[in-house]
Amino acid sequence: MFELPNLKQLIDIVRLAAKNELLPRFHSHARRINSDKKSDHSLITEADLAMQKTLHEKFSSHWPKITFLGEEMPKSQQEAVLADSAEGVWVVDPIDGTSNYSLGIPYYAVSVALVKEDKIQLAVVYDPSRDECFSAQIDQGACLNDIRLELSDVSEVNEILTALVDFKRLAPELAQKIIAAPPYQSQRSFGSVALDWCWIAAARGDVNVHGKQNLWDYCAGALILSEAGGINSTLEGEPVFNGSLNPRSAVLAINEAVYRRWYEFLTC
Repeated sequence: MFELPNLKQLIDIVRLAAKNELLPRFHSHARRINSDKKSDHSLITEADLAMQKTLHEKFSSHWPKITFLGEEMPKSQQEAVLADSAEGVWVVDPIDGTSNYSLGIPYYAVSVALVKEDKIQLAVVYDPSRDECFSAQIDQGACLNDIRLELSDVSEVNEILTALVDFKRLAPELAQKIIAAPPYQSQRSFGSVALDWCWIAAARGDVNVHGKQNLWDYCAGALILSEAGGINSTLEGEPVFNGSLNPRSAVLAINEAVYRRWYEFLTC
């Protein structure tokens, strides 16, 4: 029988690594100088590589049978890891929100998920700037630090006050539709997919839509939102998580009623 790693131990490792590798660099102007662009034109910094290396070493030491998939690995290596993940695989984004991080904007996070038997089993999303740790274990609920996340508290809400919308990655026709007749009162776009999932789980927004997320962007957040009681699907109506490296769209909501209103607006 598969025994899950201890969630508290995982949280402690992620927290300590972020405090050692990310925060000192974040508070230095060198964070912007020590950056480069990847083939897809997204940023990569010295901190991304240092954080990924540290987590890889720590996870391999504590849980040697579980493989490791990091955002900063070559795609061929990521594919090989997924193909050899019978004992489980860590899916890691060392900095989700690298552009924010490189500019000194405190909206970024470390995202870690454990996938085993085609399910997300554990999740940690850590925001070092606020010392906020979102976590979840399958069928055991979700927490923000030591506070339980319970979206049942907003189960009666049926209007959309605030939407987290990333217009950049939406099809132009859909983006224009939202702009022309928004079904919400206000809109935000912060720049970290993992935290967007977690902020919906914490009812800091009612809905979210994003056109293209990678596995390491959404994997941890998907379990946290689900365990908090939130709803997610792709724009095609499928669950966002499917265990592949193929990018996925995402439609998120705090409850079923709000999701139906939001999804119908987006897809009609």
